[in-house]
Amino acid sequence: MTATQRFAPNQRKLKWNSKRMQAIQEEAIDLFQPENELEQLLLEQPEFLKGLDWGFPRYGHPEGKVLYHVHEVLENINQIKLLSDATRKRLRIITFVHDTFKYDEDKNRPRDWKRHHSILARNFLANFTDDRAMLDITELHDEAFYAWRNIHLANKIEKGEARFQHLINRLDDNLQLFYLFFKCDTKTGDKIQAPLKWFESYVEKIEVIEL
Repeated sequence: MTATQRFAPNQRKLKWNSKRMQAIQEEAIDLFQPENELEQLLLEQPEFLKGLDWGFPRYGHPEGKVLYHVHEVLENINQIKLLSDATRKRLRIITFVHDTFKYDEDKNRPRDWKRHHSILARNFLANFTDDRAMLDITELHDEAFYAWRNIHLANKIEKGEARFQHLINRLDDNLQLFYLFFKCDTKTGDKIQAPLKWFESYVEKIEVIEL
């Protein structure tokens, strides 16, 4: 069974909203300009397309839909100089999926963190790849921000530092890849830049880049 057969879209679901799905898919293809088979395959998944279509203008994301945020991040990736093909592929795939399951996130109180959009995105991506770097960074993509928020806004310094150290330990040899994505993701919309500046000044063993 091929990957395409294995993850073929549910035809009944597509028929239920086939015109909308097709419109989203066509716009995504036009904006993202898929570069490989995996990117093409992701753009054939109804639940993925539904996620791209979700969103509304809000603080941090004046662009609204996830679709347009992903496009902004991809444009930032294009600005990175001397990027290897392998790193570019990883960054693009992480970008495709990192926020695409916000529509299915559980935001009830108390929070069910197993239903955080980053976990949902990792679980989705795991159906298509076993690349640990892409999976881990997809799951952890908001952790630097959360650590910064604990330390600098909530005055929960010990909690924030512990969260940060856990992030560094999880990333291991993929710290630079995480940083590249974090920068491309943060330099979008009207996001606050303080977490990025803190990360660049606080973290050792990363090569700081300019966009």
